[in-house]
Parts: sequence; structure tokens; C-alpha cells
Amino acid sequence: MPRETPPVFVPLHTEPMGLFASLAASRRNLIDIIPDEAVRRPILSGRTGKRWHMVMEPGAIRRMLLENIENYPKSLVTKNLLRPAIGDSLFIAEGAHWRWQRRAAAPVFSHRNVMNLAPIMGEAAERSCTRIAAAGDRAVDMAADMVRTTFDVISDVTFSGDGQMDAEAVHRAIDDYIEAAGRISLFDMLGLPDWVPRPGRVFSGKAVAEMKRVADEAVEARRLRGGRDVPDLLDLLLAGEDPETKRQMNTAELRDNLLTFIVAGHETTALTLAWSLYLVAYDQEVQDKARSEAQAVLGGRAAAGEDVAKLPYIRMIADEALRLYPPAAMISRTAQARDELCGCEILPGDTVIIPIYALHRSERLWEAPNMFRPERFADRKAVERYAYLPFGDGPRICIGASFALQEAVIILATLLSRFRFTPVPGKDPKPVQILTLRPEGGVWLMAEPLAGPDSPSRKGGAGMAG
Repeated sequence: MPRETPPVFVPLHTEPMGLFASLAASRRNLIDIIPDEAVRRPILSGRTGKRWHMVMEPGAIRRMLLENIENYPKSLVTKNLLRPAIGDSLFIAEGAHWRWQRRAAAPVFSHRNVMNLAPIMGEAAERSCTRIAAAGDRAVDMAADMVRTTFDVISDVTFSGDGQMDAEAVHRAIDDYIEAAGRISLFDMLGLPDWVPRPGRVFSGKAVAEMKRVADEAVEARRLRGGRDVPDLLDLLLAGEDPETKRQMNTAELRDNLLTFIVAGHETTALTLAWSLYLVAYDQEVQDKARSEAQAVLGGRAAAGEDVAKLPYIRMIADEALRLYPPAAMISRTAQARDELCGCEILPGDTVIIPIYALHRSERLWEAPNMFRPERFADRKAVERYAYLPFGDGPRICIGASFALQEAVIILATLLSRFRFTPVPGKDPKPVQILTLRPEGGVWLMAEPLAGPDSPSRKGGAGMAG
């Protein structure tokens, strides 16, 4: 019998939506524009201001992301939303400009460099344990605490805590920009060119400009000072070069990529952890199994990089959380030339959407798709590759995927080894996507310290629950 699963998902709409209904839905929660049919069909097409297609067929997705990638660059809407904040960084750039940046940045996320950063992740997990223990018998918003924890990590691995840049202020500025300007406008839906001003993005530009100025100063200060014995992310990017052309990033390119890594590098992992904790709080059988694994490996200490391979079940929990609540729940592309997907004609200028939220819950591709079953990932080779896209795929697969998964396993294992998490009745979060799939209202859980000489309840320490 399937275990009880938490009741949180977004019911997909069953009635056709016109232009203004679609605009209102997309500004409220992008998930709301996905039709219910998407979990049962390989492709859906329509027109809302301009022609669109939603693709849920792995073979067609493979064509978009791998075989015919040049025909499907990121959509104009995506670029218009993000370019004012992160410029032509890896996330936005296309073609040759993207390729050389990717080649220059790839060594930054090598296995060796990611492993060297693992102690920072373990230290952040320890600080989270102290804060949770200090909450006593009060509920803790684990979504807020995971944002704080992963932000501690990205701040330390980016700038080594050298004080050259207020990374938290950078995060606030980008978050404020997304809130004010990161929602789709009517002009986007109508396909107006990007030189037509979007009011929200115009009015939020001052904070972004100040953020970029401070970031530029931090980059230049590091150039003058030089790197550290154990290089951080900025050191590695400064040293990076395209192996083919020997080109290095200038200050603006370094800054735009750093800002991208700061936001994407903690937001997505924080969401993975928050949803993972929410899920295991509802399924004590899974939580007990994960805890037994973590305690056997860790013996009371925080997890380290070399422990990750010994924690396969905790990795499965993270994988399943990424399936049910993918941080990037929808990606869109703009077709450049005529093509055919699932027998459907794709014309130049069409918006082609991969609704990852629906793909991951497809009744055609997953057994009991709305159920929480970490065991699905016991054999990852059995999971159809283009049916599961938490980090995208093809040449543009997320460059920091290994960093994010290592961080998620280290923090999740440390927390589960020390606390029993249970849900707070009536406090279920709602999945809402603007740019990422966030738990609206937070993830409020009770955290019971576990008895033992290394339990947080016996360590003491000051702190405040998130």
C-alpha cells in the first residue's frame, strides 16, 4: 500500500484560459497556466497572444535540449525578465558567447573543487542545528532556515567571508527586483520586442545598478589582493580561461556570473531542502530510514564531502523532492526555425514550453506520480533521462548541479541525524512559482532533538529559529 503523502500540490486548470486570464494566472503562480491535460498528453498547443506549445514527451524534449538545441534558445520572456539583473551571464547567453563562458567556468565546478568546499557546507549545517535547537518547543519555519543556511554556504564559498562585498545585500536586491519586475507583463504575452519598456523593470533598476556597482568593486579588490591558499569561487573564476581561446572574463562578465551563482547557488538548494523536510515530516517511515542511514555514517558529527556517496537513501529523498517540487518548474524557449515535435508543426517565433512540474507528475511516465516515493531513484539508470529534469539537460544542464546535490545531502543528513521533524497542522505550504517554486507561507515543522551525547539539545548555543 502507498504511504500517506502530503496533500500539497497545485490542481491544474481544466478550462481554456484567454489572454487576460492567462496573464493574471502567470503573475499569480506560473503553475496555474498548466492545463490538467498536460499530465496525460505528450504535447499541447494553443494561442494566447502568440502561438505556444507545451511539450511533455521525453523524445521531443531531447530534441529541444540536445539534438536541435540551436533552434530553441531561451525564450525572449525569460531573457527580458532576467537580463537587467544578471546580464549576459551563463544563464542568459546564447551561442558562441555562452560556449566560451561555459568552457571558462567549467573547471570551477570540478569534483575536486566541489569537494574542497564541503567543509563550509558542514559548518553551515551545524549552525542550522544550533538555531533549530534554540527554538525549543516552538515550530520552526524550515524554508526560512534553509535559505539562511544555504546563503551562509554561498556567501562563504564565493567571497571567503572577506568583507569585500555584502552578499546578503546583493541577495536582497535581486529578490526585490524579482518581486517588482520578475513577473510576466502583458507586453511579454503579446510578444512585444524587448526595447519596449516594462514599467516594473524600469522602476526597480536603481537597486540593481547599485548592487552591480558594489559587486564590481569587490571583483576589482580581489584582483589587486590576489587569491587564497584554498581558492574560493571568485578566485577560481578570476583564474578561469577558455581552454580554446585563452580568453578570461572581464569585470562585468565575472560580476554577472557571480550574481547568478549567488542567487541560483543557494535558492534552488534551499528549496530542495525545505521541500525534502516537508515530505519526510509527513512520512515517518521514510524519515526513520534516512535517520538510521545518517546516524550510522555520521556518528553524531556533521556530514562531510566523503560521506555523500555513503548516504544513497538521503540522496533519493532529495531526488524525489526535486521531482515533486522542481525549483525551476517551467522553462520556455523561442523557436528560431520550422520544426516538428510529436507530429506538431513548430513555426519560427513560437513559444515552446517544457512544464517540468507536469512532466514530473505525468501519468504516462511515472507510477502513482503524486506519491512521495524516494525508492524510485534506487536505480537512477531506470529513470528515463528526459522525463526527469530538475537541472535541465543537454549542453546547458546546470553547471552547479553537483555542488547543489552535495550541499543538499550534507545538510539534510546532518539535520535528520539530530532531529525528528513533524508537521504543524493547518500550516501546509502552497507551491507558488514566479521564477522558482517556493513554499508560500513557509514550511513550519516541529523539530524534536534526539537523545544522545551529541544531540543539539545538549550542546546549547544561541540562535533564533528561521
